Amino acid sequence: MLHWLPLVPVCGQHHTPSRPATALACAFQCFCQRVRQSPSSSRAGLEPSEECPADMVKMTKSKTFQAYLPHCHRTYSCIHCRAHLANHDELISKSFQGSQGRAYLFNSVVNVGCGPAEERVLLTGLHAVADIYCENCKTTLGWKYEHAFESSQKYKEGKFIIELAHMIKDNGW
Repeated sequence: MLHWLPLVPVCGQHHTPSRPATALACAFQCFCQRVRQSPSSSRAGLEPSEECPADMVKMTKSKTFQAYLPHCHRTYSCIHCRAHLANHDELISKSFQGSQGRAYLFNSVVNVGCGPAEERVLLTGLHAVADIYCENCKTTLGWKYEHAFESSQKYKEGKFIIELAHMIKDNGW
C-alpha cells in the first residue's frame, strides 16, 4: 500500500500557497518575497507584486504548443517535437502519396502554419496547394489543398496532407 507524504517547501520556510507547495512554487514564492522586501527592486524597475507564485507561472508561456488535443483520443503528433497535429477522428484517408512517401489526408489540423499557395501538378492533376509546417519546430509536414481544378478532386479543397515521415501516433495506439 502506498502512503503519500505531504509536500513541504524546500527552503524550510512555511508558506501559505493557494495550491500544494512544490519546489517550483516554493522557489517562486521565496523569490517574490525577496523582491518585495528588497530596496533595490524599485531601482530595477520591478513593482512589488501581490500575486501568488502559481499565478505568475500562468502568465509566462508555459505551453510549448498552441493547442493540445484531448488525452482520451488517439492523436497524431510531429515526430520531431511531439506537437499535437491531428485527432484520429479527423482522418479522411490513409491512401495518399506525399513527396517523401505515404501520407494521410485530414479534415483539420492544429499547431500548423501555412505558406503561400502555388499551383502544382500532383498525381491526381493540377492543384493550388500551400506547404504546411509545424508551428513549434518549423518542419515542413505536407500541404493544404487550397483549390482543385478538376471537379472530381474538389473534395480535397481545404483539407490537409501530412506525410507519415513527419508524424507519430500518440495516446492509446
